[in-house]
Amino acid sequence: MIKYDDVVMGNIEAICISRKKGIVKKEVRDAEFRKDHGIVGDAHAGNWHRQVSILAKEDIDNMRKKIPRLANGAFAENIVTKDLVLKDLSIGDRIQLGSSIILEVTQKGKECHKSCAIRNIVGECIMPREGLFCQ
Repeated sequence: MIKYDDVVMGNIEAICISRKKGIVKKEVRDAEFRKDHGIVGDAHAGNWHRQVSILAKEDIDNMRKKIPRLANGAFAENIVTKDLVLKDLSIGDRIQLGSSIILEVTQKGKECHKSCAIRNIVGECIMPREGLFCQ
């Protein structure tokens, strides 16, 4: 993890979006990130603190040991990072992805409700433990 000028640098492994909340996101080749909004076309975008969700490829790969065909977006994550230790980040830290995307961490993990469609499909949701939310 490289830190430059108080910004952690990260690599994007995948970008995923969905038009509805509570469903698996689909991987896309590229996406438009809008300040104070999130990812254009994603259900979680808007004027709130959880505009963009992030999981590390390494954490998803641990789940792939149990479920080998697990696709990016299975945990409703927007961004899959590589070589970025998310658990070492704190609320308020900034992450630079690519050349121009800077996100601020606003929440670590989340409560996963019992009727969570992701947990029902995958069997376990790692977003509560491993996920970050940003704007």
